Amino acid sequence: MTSKTPDSPDTTDNTPERPEVKTVLLIEDLHTSFFTRDGEVKAVNGINLTLKENSILGIVGESGSGKSVTALSTLRLVPYPGKITHGTVSFEGVNLLEVDNESLRKIRGKDIAIIFQEPTTALNPLINIGTHMEEVLQAHSSMTKVEARERAVELLTEFELPSPSQILKRHPFELSGGQAQRVMIAMAMAWNPKVLIADEITSNLDVTLQADVLDRLKRLQAERHSAIVLITHDMGVIAQVCEDVAVMYAGSIVEYTDTPHLFQRPHHPYTWALLQSIPRLDQPTRTLHPIHGSSPNLIDLPDQCPYLPRCPKASNECRLSPKPALREVEPGHYVACYNVIEHDD
Repeated sequence: MTSKTPDSPDTTDNTPERPEVKTVLLIEDLHTSFFTRDGEVKAVNGINLTLKENSILGIVGESGSGKSVTALSTLRLVPYPGKITHGTVSFEGVNLLEVDNESLRKIRGKDIAIIFQEPTTALNPLINIGTHMEEVLQAHSSMTKVEARERAVELLTEFELPSPSQILKRHPFELSGGQAQRVMIAMAMAWNPKVLIADEITSNLDVTLQADVLDRLKRLQAERHSAIVLITHDMGVIAQVCEDVAVMYAGSIVEYTDTPHLFQRPHHPYTWALLQSIPRLDQPTRTLHPIHGSSPNLIDLPDQCPYLPRCPKASNECRLSPKPALREVEPGHYVACYNVIEHDD
């Protein structure tokens, strides 16, 4: 077993053969760094992910774990002084890290769309919503300005924004957080993308708006069959909508499995600690346990497991061995740890 995130396990002779599920996005050994005056910040360190069609893959981890940089790297949107130093991002057999800018521009926004964190700041405050949407629509078609405006009204209506013609005249700062988020989703789904990357799209919304946005994501996936990468720090969001989940820590994936297994049988000490630090409605009297310590300095990452200084299960093997690679500890469940948490069957 290498560090590559696996496909679904093979079926046995006694199990009916499953229809093959197409891979729409394959990330292999992705490394992204920011070259600062203080040194090289290794934000993403060897990420491997497989996104299947018509599925929702969650990427979860605390702030600074490399989730958003992974998303930006996928479409070569890493801001200066960041640089993708190694790896491949394959979409329909094409490595997006090697294609020319014009070819990549045709893919961005049409085949692969991204909803950025903080919608009100992701939108240009000097341009009204109508101009934003017209640019997205005209960039991938021969629509006239009038046709693009009509289509924009249809999209905003579809996403249940009141008075869409008036919304198009407003600037981003004139919208509420929920309205801005719906506008971003409408823009992202304008061309029915094969892949949608949603980066922390519920982080600044109240519970009601959060539930509405997540419900829309699930409906979009069901109706338009888009494959979705949902990036979040909220384990509750992961539980609600994701089929598979990758847990990130210090730029690396430390655990990967389907969502029910992650919550029922977490094997990595970091995943277990995340679950112990969140309240549960079915256990209202349970004591919450914070994760002590802090994340490692990404400029000076250790050769050993990056979670080592905070890990309650650390052993001499952890201290003397190099950083562990993902390995299969049970069917379809992969963990990067020498001393995994065992569960009684």
